[in-house]
Amino acid sequence: MSLKPPRLKDDCFALPPGVDWTPVDEALTRLRDRLQCVVPFEERDVIAADGMILAKDVIAKRSNPPAANSAVDGYGFAHASTGRGDQVLPLIKGRAAAGVPFTGKVPMGSAVRILTGALLPDGVDTIVLDEDTTTDGTQIAFEGDGMRSGANARRAGEDVEAGDVALTAGTRLGSPQLALLAATGVTRVTVYRPLRVAVLSTGDEIVAPGATENPARTYDANRPMLLSLVESWQMEPVNLGHVIDGADILRRELDEGAEKADVILTSGGASAGDEDHVSRLLGDTGTRTDWRIALKPGRPLALGMWKGVPVFGLPGNPVAALVCTMIFARPAFAVLGGEGWKDPQAFMVPAGFEKRKKPGRREYLRARIGENGQAEVFKSEGSGRISGLAWADGLVEIEDGERHIQPGDMVRYLPFSGFR
Repeated sequence: MSLKPPRLKDDCFALPPGVDWTPVDEALTRLRDRLQCVVPFEERDVIAADGMILAKDVIAKRSNPPAANSAVDGYGFAHASTGRGDQVLPLIKGRAAAGVPFTGKVPMGSAVRILTGALLPDGVDTIVLDEDTTTDGTQIAFEGDGMRSGANARRAGEDVEAGDVALTAGTRLGSPQLALLAATGVTRVTVYRPLRVAVLSTGDEIVAPGATENPARTYDANRPMLLSLVESWQMEPVNLGHVIDGADILRRELDEGAEKADVILTSGGASAGDEDHVSRLLGDTGTRTDWRIALKPGRPLALGMWKGVPVFGLPGNPVAALVCTMIFARPAFAVLGGEGWKDPQAFMVPAGFEKRKKPGRREYLRARIGENGQAEVFKSEGSGRISGLAWADGLVEIEDGERHIQPGDMVRYLPFSGFR
């Protein structure tokens, strides 16, 4: 049985009276403060939970390692029986191996053969490496200087102890996390159902790629781009297709999106023109808020609710749509899906370009890291140059104030991979 959290309030995107242009950081803070998880959670077998997000902390059922064991192949003994300088210890018969423990006790002043992963026999607390010893089969010799107590031995629970929190709620499970859960005896976890993101393209001018050679028509680049982004974020894309400008048909598609998805992502129709039906329909419900964000490219971001489902109305321009999706929708989706707010990964790198920027808006330049480790930017800042998205592997973020960037100056670089 799955449990579903409460829905968002219809006024969750409302702006305070008198707000006009909204700085990027202020817009992000508002989203972070007003959103909450909207997806249900359920129990699953660990093996079937890859890529999902933990809804509850996971408690280790067994310590890792469960008992003290050897980290190397070598010989085990009691450190207290040795000293400085050359050491010679008699070997007792038998050995300790992974899965086949030595059942006797190793006398003080003697040593036993021990292999990697083997439980430490009674009387052993220290291990000397094979390559640090010589042996004739009946005794071993090694240099005692620098041999510390507990060398090459793993303590029971030194990684995770039984009863400890192995992983916290909000963690996305991948192969390393699954390995930890398995090692600590966890077989079932409580996870959120993946966020379902519906993607809809709008506009009379939009057609399927290759559908016509008419230059008055624009091939739909946004929908494949956004569906791919959603899938790369390990969320569930819901393809609502494309609709022409018209209130009735758009209303039907939004109804379908609200039924099938947890959030709706539209492109086009988010401004205030005659055919901007996304904004108009959201306005009719009384939930639309036009966030005029001080960024380039982008600016218009229509946010609202449709039958209890949040709607992100993106600009129609593919470059602006990508930037708005990465900067605003990605962290918002993380909250809606139970992961918690997720800031993009960022690095300070030297600029490989010159740029003069006026104050007032934050700018995002299509960029990639060159062989010299410097950030290169696309040759044109034109928001219609989709080729720049394919050329780039990230964005250079230039702060809101005035800036004159010269080659070698440090700039903030956000790799596309850091939004995952």
